[in-house]
Amino acid sequence: MNDPTSTPRQIVPGRLQTSLTSPTSDSPPQGSQVSPTSPWKKRVSTACLACKKSKRKCSGVPPCDNCRAFNRVCIFDESLDQRRRVAQKRTAEELNYHRDMLNDLFRVIRTADEPHALKLLEIIRKNATAEEIRAFIDETLIRLDGEGQAVQKLEDVRRTIDVEGAGPSFRRKVMDIHYLCDEAPCKVPAKPWTSVTEDADLVSHLVSLYFTWDYPFHAFLDRDVFLAHMARGREDSDFCSPFLVNALLANACHFSEFSEAYVVPGDLVTKGADFLSEAERLREEESQKLSLAYLQGTLLLYEKYSISGNDDLGYIMLHQAIRAGESLGLFGLKCLKFDQTTPEMDVSIKRTAWGLFQIDTVVHTGFLRPSLIAKVNVDRIGREDDRASLWTPYPSHRAARPAYLNQYFDESCNLCEIARDISRVLFADDQSNASAAYRRQTKDDLYERLRRWHNALPDVFDPGRRPPPHIILLRLRYFTLVINLFSCSSSDDDTSSLASDAPKTPESPPRQSPISKYNAWEITQSAARGISSLTRLHRREYGMSRAHHFAMYAINLALFAMLEQESFDILDSDFLSLASSFSIIASRSYLGRSLFHLFRQSVRAKSQGRRIRQSSAVSDELKDLFDEETPMKEQTRWDEYAEGLQKLNEDERYHGPGEGEHGLQDYPGLGLFDMLDRYESLSLGKDEIVPERRKPSEC
Repeated sequence: MNDPTSTPRQIVPGRLQTSLTSPTSDSPPQGSQVSPTSPWKKRVSTACLACKKSKRKCSGVPPCDNCRAFNRVCIFDESLDQRRRVAQKRTAEELNYHRDMLNDLFRVIRTADEPHALKLLEIIRKNATAEEIRAFIDETLIRLDGEGQAVQKLEDVRRTIDVEGAGPSFRRKVMDIHYLCDEAPCKVPAKPWTSVTEDADLVSHLVSLYFTWDYPFHAFLDRDVFLAHMARGREDSDFCSPFLVNALLANACHFSEFSEAYVVPGDLVTKGADFLSEAERLREEESQKLSLAYLQGTLLLYEKYSISGNDDLGYIMLHQAIRAGESLGLFGLKCLKFDQTTPEMDVSIKRTAWGLFQIDTVVHTGFLRPSLIAKVNVDRIGREDDRASLWTPYPSHRAARPAYLNQYFDESCNLCEIARDISRVLFADDQSNASAAYRRQTKDDLYERLRRWHNALPDVFDPGRRPPPHIILLRLRYFTLVINLFSCSSSDDDTSSLASDAPKTPESPPRQSPISKYNAWEITQSAARGISSLTRLHRREYGMSRAHHFAMYAINLALFAMLEQESFDILDSDFLSLASSFSIIASRSYLGRSLFHLFRQSVRAKSQGRRIRQSSAVSDELKDLFDEETPMKEQTRWDEYAEGLQKLNEDERYHGPGEGEHGLQDYPGLGLFDMLDRYESLSLGKDEIVPERRKPSEC
């Protein structure tokens, strides 16, 4: 019998005890196990693959205790989870996945040319995996939609809008290989940085999206320094603050397809609005503390406001960021405010100063205005060989590739120095009295500088090597600068002004040649086609739904440059390819929708509906979109894009002859200059911030 005085057997499990046995090759190192704070053991429904193989008990949360102790990769195969609800949900998702793949398989067989159809059959007969077949189908559909017959159909407008366009973007309901491997590369905590959410996985997802798709373009903060300080969770950091984090998260929501990125699911205006409100509140609290983090957060707010399209705060944020940079001594006459700097601070100062310089030149040159920053007071970061750094196209399954971020940043600064000279020489108010010959010679010289820069780019930046998106965008910037440079060519081609020049005397300086070495129209059209080629590359490699919003500017600029040619042909393959990509990227933002409506009305003003109607290669959706004689039906989602133009309708500066009863919704067409004027007002606002821009006739 049992001794009644003995201690009863403990039924409730207590704390796990550290093993006293000597470690073996299958045991974690001594002292590596930490006792959990809870006395209850957590039941886990599945273990990682390594623990299954070694038949060890798994903690169930990646990375598990054993994998962390052994410093090995921890992989969980959720398909082995046999809980009833999880298994049922997984089965339904798998059925949907295979149904969609079957539908796409039929589509490839029906629409692809014979070589691709036979290639698909060959892949299937070789017992390829479902993932390999899916990858081939995706690549074939991209080729069909982006370069082949469907390019001339505007990529089947309905599919564009339903899949990549205006519909609400939620977590995908269909199992997709892109999301099976959705492991955020940047692991950061939510607390104490934001009060909007406590979900560290969501914050890590958004931060990873930002550093993948947005950050490399300007790179005005140091990624490694920021992530290290955000992971530490100390709010007194000089490199990370709650204001900066919330501004970053607000921007990152633009690239997310999760429903958590919205305040009101499906309403683009509310995308990232909760993080934006938090950032605005924190900015007021931190306004008395001038720091790099404050400047960086202000730049992020500029980007957020400029893409939202429903505020006039873009220029205000940009000007305040520049004033903050001047106060810190990054530009202007003041000395640098940082006396003793650590290596972290030194690289952050350089990135912020030169990143802001890039933003200033990109914005002002793009809208034909003189830039505000003349000179940066600090040296650049080095462009040492950075082939070891990789850019990963999160959250897709595509392989990582070299980022070349330091080389990119240095070449981008070189290009921006040329852009600064273009803006200050050609777009300044004091240039209005310069002779046409002088402006012609100046443009020729600047264009030659651009060409030398372009021809000297590293071989690793060649489009044939399928570089990461920021390098594609760098080349897009070159072509946009070429179009900006010659955007005021109409008056410069008029040599009548030479008659009013003073008579030439022996003491007079040599007169500039009245004839330009370059044909402005040919150059701008070639640049527009260069943008089309690079856009196809971006779409083929990475899609357009997460393209940086500068790509929308470049595409829009190229489309209107092509619209201005007298021989414009609506069936031009480059034009339709750009229009197809524009429809995708524009549908992702409030600003983009308004711009697409202006573009649509401008195409209709060309009155080429007859050519569209007679073309068998053009879809019915495209005919309804661009045919000016299409009878009015019930309102479509394309017509809803005009709602954002109310801001322009309320400004008399944009009223002109020929407008319909609904104002700019019925505007009969725009030229390149007018488009840039409206683009600027829709994205940044101009009231009481910047003066009126000189028109081409005044250039």
